[in-house]
Amino acid sequence: MLRLFLIISASCIAGISAAQRPNIVLIIADDLAWDDSGPYGNDRVRTPNLDRLAAEGMKFTRAILTASSCSPSRASIITGRYPHRTGAEELHWPVPGQQVTFVEKLRAAGYWTAAAGKWHLGDEIRDRFDLIRDVDTSGFQLPSGKAGEAGVFKETTKGDAKSGCADWIPLIKARPKGKPFFLWLAALDPHRPYEEGILVQPHLPPAVRVAPYHPDTFGVRREYALYYDEISRLDHFTGLVIRELKDQDILEETLVIFFSDNGRPFPRDKTSLYDSGIRTPFIVRYPPVVKAGSVCDRLISGVDIAPTLLEIAGAQGSSTFDGVSFARLLGTPRGLPVRSYAFAEKNWHDYEDHSRAVRGEKFKYIRNYYDDLPATPPADAVRGVTYKALCKLHESADLSATEGQLFWDPRPSEELYDCSGDPHELKNLANDPVHGKTLGLMRDALQKWERDTGDLVPELRTADEFDRREGKPTPARIRPRWSKKKMVEAGLTAP
Repeated sequence: MLRLFLIISASCIAGISAAQRPNIVLIIADDLAWDDSGPYGNDRVRTPNLDRLAAEGMKFTRAILTASSCSPSRASIITGRYPHRTGAEELHWPVPGQQVTFVEKLRAAGYWTAAAGKWHLGDEIRDRFDLIRDVDTSGFQLPSGKAGEAGVFKETTKGDAKSGCADWIPLIKARPKGKPFFLWLAALDPHRPYEEGILVQPHLPPAVRVAPYHPDTFGVRREYALYYDEISRLDHFTGLVIRELKDQDILEETLVIFFSDNGRPFPRDKTSLYDSGIRTPFIVRYPPVVKAGSVCDRLISGVDIAPTLLEIAGAQGSSTFDGVSFARLLGTPRGLPVRSYAFAEKNWHDYEDHSRAVRGEKFKYIRNYYDDLPATPPADAVRGVTYKALCKLHESADLSATEGQLFWDPRPSEELYDCSGDPHELKNLANDPVHGKTLGLMRDALQKWERDTGDLVPELRTADEFDRREGKPTPARIRPRWSKKKMVEAGLTAP
């Protein structure tokens, strides 16, 4: 009980000794929707290791990311700040060196810190880690030996069917003994592009679960099946991490957290502010505190991860963090909420946009500042089968109302959804007088957050890097910042 008290109590957290501090392992999926795994109700995709992780730990049902875009989301998580406060709010922007991350705070508290897999954070904060084995410098391949004998993968050569996970186990083996460690294990799965034949038993198109806003065609189902295959491959590597921790007899003293950086890489999902874009699976395993099979329905944000890890580690926090610790929820999942709202933002990602969202436990409010622009998905999804099927239906005027939201012209400047009663956010309640009070409250909450965090609508717009129909590079690929008038004159946005 003393150990539990020391970890959870904020008043005593600074007194934790090095021996009591847990090891910390973050496993980060790349483009995994919150509900595309067994623990979150999708029994069509095979995730036995995630199923076991959730059964032995806690599943959060309302974990909300600050962005539905890879690098801005990761920058937000590692700095504990909203994307527009990191200096890396747009896709591929590096995190500036002056930013404080939770990693150096863990190092100062005596942790060995290391990262493996996808990096995507730039070069200026690499020195926060003792060791980095990212895919750009080390390469990666599918497992051989014991891992290959599991019969999960077909034989491939180095560089094929890239997962980003091959350095995870070597990194755990490389840890110095006798001190706590922190690992940032970042996959490339299930990010596009997809390859066929990466599993011995691939998922079959008839068995997948298609979102109601996607056309239910064989081609779309086949694209989903390939996405499912990469989820299963990631699940396998997650299982290898758990097994290695167990083999080293340190699993029970290690805090393991599994989550995704953003949602499904399909139209109306990734880069959107709907739950399919910003809601993440979030599973925590740590037996000294977390009860097996527990569920927490409280709202948490991606910016809350940094202060939470530092509190649990007994490390000093930072005044730069925007988040709040949810450490107490690990022991009391039905305790008082740590926040009333979670906030998210959409900025440039292949295409220009500026939207903001407020997510409560029940309702979500979205403000589309560039309502003259369509809600185009990322370029790799534009080039995919599902988007092409949607475009074909749009041209033939056969789109259903639920499938047509990508083509709203203009988009509504405000959207309001009952996320409990309408989980796919298909019915916009912003103009419903019954929900006028809720709309006003959430609108006020967004405006206050924007003021408090210095979030402003840019005076100039950034040109698209790809065309919005085929996903091909545009002449404006250098991404100049233009006024709206110039964008209209160039034919890159509507008047």
